[in-house]
Amino acid sequence: TRSRIAEVAENPETQSLSLHYVDEDGDYYEKEFGMVILAVGAIPPKGTKELSEILGIELDEYGFCKTDAFSPLETTRSGVFAAGYIVSPKDIPDSVAEASGAASKAATMIHSARGTLVVPKELPPEIDVSDQEPRIGAFVCHCGGNIGRVVDVPAVVEHAQTLPNVVWAQENMYSCSYDALEKLKEQIEEHDLNRVVIAACSHRTHEPLFQETIREVGLNPYLFEMTNIRDQCSWVHMHEHEKATEKSKDLIEATIAKSRLDEPLQKTKLGVTPSALVIGGGVSGMSAALELAAQNFEVNLVERAPELGGNLHKIRSVEDGRDPKEFMRSLIDEVSKSQRINVFKGSQVVDVEGYVGNFTVTVDQGGVDHSLDLGAIIVATGGTELKPDEYLYGESRNVLTQLEYEEKLYNGEISVDCVVMIQCVGSREEGRPYCSRVCCTHALQNALETKRRNPDANIYVLYRDMRSYGFDEDLYREASEKGILFIRYDPEDKPVVEEKDELHVLVKDPVLKRTIRIRPEFVVLSSAILPQEDSGALARLLKVPLTGNGFFLEAHVKLRPIDFATDGIFVCGLAHSPKSVQESVAQASAAAQHASKILSKDAVEAEGIVALVDEDVCIGCRACDVCPYSAIEYIDRKITLKEFDYYSRKANVRMAQCKGCGKCAATCPRGAIKMHHFTDQQILTQVTALAHAVTGGK
Repeated sequence: TRSRIAEVAENPETQSLSLHYVDEDGDYYEKEFGMVILAVGAIPPKGTKELSEILGIELDEYGFCKTDAFSPLETTRSGVFAAGYIVSPKDIPDSVAEASGAASKAATMIHSARGTLVVPKELPPEIDVSDQEPRIGAFVCHCGGNIGRVVDVPAVVEHAQTLPNVVWAQENMYSCSYDALEKLKEQIEEHDLNRVVIAACSHRTHEPLFQETIREVGLNPYLFEMTNIRDQCSWVHMHEHEKATEKSKDLIEATIAKSRLDEPLQKTKLGVTPSALVIGGGVSGMSAALELAAQNFEVNLVERAPELGGNLHKIRSVEDGRDPKEFMRSLIDEVSKSQRINVFKGSQVVDVEGYVGNFTVTVDQGGVDHSLDLGAIIVATGGTELKPDEYLYGESRNVLTQLEYEEKLYNGEISVDCVVMIQCVGSREEGRPYCSRVCCTHALQNALETKRRNPDANIYVLYRDMRSYGFDEDLYREASEKGILFIRYDPEDKPVVEEKDELHVLVKDPVLKRTIRIRPEFVVLSSAILPQEDSGALARLLKVPLTGNGFFLEAHVKLRPIDFATDGIFVCGLAHSPKSVQESVAQASAAAQHASKILSKDAVEAEGIVALVDEDVCIGCRACDVCPYSAIEYIDRKITLKEFDYYSRKANVRMAQCKGCGKCAATCPRGAIKMHHFTDQQILTQVTALAHAVTGGK
């Protein structure tokens, strides 16, 4: 409800809240609610001013850490970097990306000392449990009140104690705390445990921590099991305490049943080629390449266009008035001078083989193929501006996109007395439901620049919702103060553009309640940002996914916004989603940091949970081609029967590429593929235990 809130008052008799507001039509309302939720503004963290004085860095007018548009992670003092909320209000994915980017900036400054203070962790020899009966320790976490407020944790512990092979069970307030982890190691040694089960929160975030802990006392990490009674019990059944408790008992019983069949697994060590490939030579690609080169890694930068620069060739203004053309030229100059960066212009990737640390990529440069051995790959292919098929675009020479209008405006090709800008052209509609994120800011910049060149110009911005987020709201405020007019339209009643002797724009004004006619010299369309047309082909080569809108899909939207599910490949910039120059630069630094974590090692470890083919059962039917990571290869095996030799095609798993997803094992019609840690026997045992628990043994 678009409205102005006049007052929130409490009804003394009912204690409900009375909301007084006026809607767009000017009608006054007073309604009562049981709760009013305030979406409040964001302010700098407490103590920011004191911290800035200690560090000797400047703050902006709002008290956030001051950074530069083209150096969004660098403060005003060399060697001090900033990330996350301290810079400006932002969501979790941006904070996570900036954190990695700031780490990369710091690593660049000290890369010459990399590894000099590392003390290898000494671990005890692994205990051989092959001839031992399972001795299981079960630990149930309160997770503060996350679990304990809903689930009867002592009752779950008591149930676990009754299960076969459980020799110790206890409850923990926080199983992941330092004290609890130290206590866990003591209990393993004291009770001679050779399997550990923890009922707590998500394995996504905590399983590696617990695996590392049990390894420190000699147990193989894969002798650990975790069941999530927070997300699956206390959170989803918060009002059903008894049922949540019973379900927790069922889940831990099933997990303990599986743990009896757990076997030690070993991770495979893989050598690393200390060289990277960056695909795309725009602002993101060049920034990532320079970051890696500054850390002394060899970089191969592939750009399909004849020149580097990407969309920076088309952008003329950013929020703080810095010249993006100058920034682009400085990046290109640095890349050209770098001894560590090999630039392939007019080129494209045509083949990708291998796995993390050991990729082999073929690059076609004007018909000449180059084979590159690489340790990591960064996708920075950028995006492009939609060429609309509405509002007379392509029919009238005075209907332009924002980038086209900006180019003519800054080149002095046009002088404008009246202009209409239409927002959300091709965005936030069927087939393209996403917001293109920077269109509102871009329109405000060009509107203000038009006003600077002609203060008497009449400028109209026709919008659905103005989304000039963060500090860009200053642009909206300035535009309003300078007389730029904003008229909202509904998507069901879009503006109409006509051309007779001159352009006419008809739009329904929600304040005047009537359709008005504007006669502008130019109509400027804020059109959608699209992924590159060849993103699908590249995604297939890299074996990485795309979103439904054609952008590259990260491994986890909040926790892993730079990574792909495929190890060793990372994404940044417009290839990932619509974003500003600042956000692209920050994400490029983050991608460089993630790549450098691989390139700086002599070897990386591949996951122990992988598939294994029984060649005696395999018939080479290729049903396992369903593997999304191309980890299955086919090898002709020589078989001798009496005096005859013949060859039979068998599937083989490339351990380094296997991610343990299980698709091949589930698909194989002969049952020739076994999943380590998730064998058929383990899964069926778990299901049987769960069925037994749910039915009470019936």
